[in-house]
Amino acid sequence: MNEPSSPIETQPPILIIDDEQSMRQFLSIMLKKQDLTHSTAASGEEALKRLEDGERFSVVLTDLQMNEVGGLDILRTIKEVDPACQVVVMTAFATPETAVSAIRAGAYDYITKPFKLEQVQVVVKRAMEKYELLRENLYLKESLDRTQGFAEMLGRSKPMQRVFEMVARVADAPATILISGESGTGKELVARAIHQQSARAKLPFLPINCGAIPENLIESELFGHKKGAFTGAFADKKGLFEAAAGGTVFLDEIGELGQPMQVKLLRVLQERKVRPVGAAQELSIDCRILAATNRDLREEVAEGRFREDLFYRLSVIPIEVPPLRERGSDLKLLIEHFVDELAAKRPESFGGVEILGIDSSTMRILLNYDYPGNVRELQNIIERAVTLTRGDMIFPDVLPPHLQEQSFARAAHDLEIPADGLDLEAMVAQLERELITKALERTDGAKTRAAELLGITFRSLRYRLKKYDMDDSE
Repeated sequence: MNEPSSPIETQPPILIIDDEQSMRQFLSIMLKKQDLTHSTAASGEEALKRLEDGERFSVVLTDLQMNEVGGLDILRTIKEVDPACQVVVMTAFATPETAVSAIRAGAYDYITKPFKLEQVQVVVKRAMEKYELLRENLYLKESLDRTQGFAEMLGRSKPMQRVFEMVARVADAPATILISGESGTGKELVARAIHQQSARAKLPFLPINCGAIPENLIESELFGHKKGAFTGAFADKKGLFEAAAGGTVFLDEIGELGQPMQVKLLRVLQERKVRPVGAAQELSIDCRILAATNRDLREEVAEGRFREDLFYRLSVIPIEVPPLRERGSDLKLLIEHFVDELAAKRPESFGGVEILGIDSSTMRILLNYDYPGNVRELQNIIERAVTLTRGDMIFPDVLPPHLQEQSFARAAHDLEIPADGLDLEAMVAQLERELITKALERTDGAKTRAAELLGITFRSLRYRLKKYDMDDSE
């Protein structure tokens, strides 16, 4: 398979196709003023020849009616060779039929000559934005197709694009890689992606959490041991470095290693040899070593808790995985991905109802939350919501209470007091009425359930219904 082009490479130029020289000049001047790279073709035949020669374009502005090769011919060819390219069809002979034909064939837009300069500028800008989005999606899809375990790293944001780009570039590099980032950002997914894109992909990927294993056992786990080396060593055991046998060892939370193990790991990285506990001889190892940490190892070095020489040996190539709060444009994409993925796995016993989507108020709460636990926390929240949902839409009542509380706090923070003041009691009463109305609508008038949604007793709800002269019929 050919490598997909990176979404952060320079965008291809715009192509103007028109058999009228004056129109080509007019559009060329317009694009020059916008500092947009472009070229022109005086006929459909010339444009097709350039496409056949491998030239690619982000946007094509083409006249509809030209001599032998018309705009629809150009459009169909472009959609075959580069589906992301956006084609804008221009014509002085507009009819509803031709417009429909162009749009059905895949045209981004259809404009009639003579047109206003501002109209073309807006259309070109939007077409370029759509091209960039489609190219990013295509790049990501092709990357995911080649990479097992990458699905939860979906993202169109620039920070994630840089991570994807780095993964592709370092996959076959022999150097040790240090992956850093907050808990829950997906550091192990990055490590798995590097392994799966490397020449070692068909060999083992063996992860170990250095902070989850007692210090007196970590050496045996990494290096192995001989029978009788210590109490409970009833047989020889291979360590991870030996068991990887040409594959990859992933040392997660490397910052948790104690000083004695740091010294031994440094020697492994330098000599590529290990000595199993209780063994007289060393063993040569052949494996890729990746490490990850949620700590600032430079600070750990400065404080004397982490060896400086080991830090530099580990971080030959550093990769920083961004926290979810810095991936704003990815959040909605991830929410929808997890809902689709988890809803598809939901057993029939959960109401037997297919989840169709997320209510707009629920989405607003999810988009406004900070996610200190990052992608892992988001996935857990969506799993809870999918599990508790009984209808076909996910509503706020299945979200953890702290998300709703933060949403209310933000809404209150955004309120402004008018210069001439306000009636606080009237505003609170209005808010209460609206919330009660929404709760009753959600529960189809079932007051006991509505009271539960509002976090009040049934008696308290009845009191408020009477207080605000709202319908209290059973």
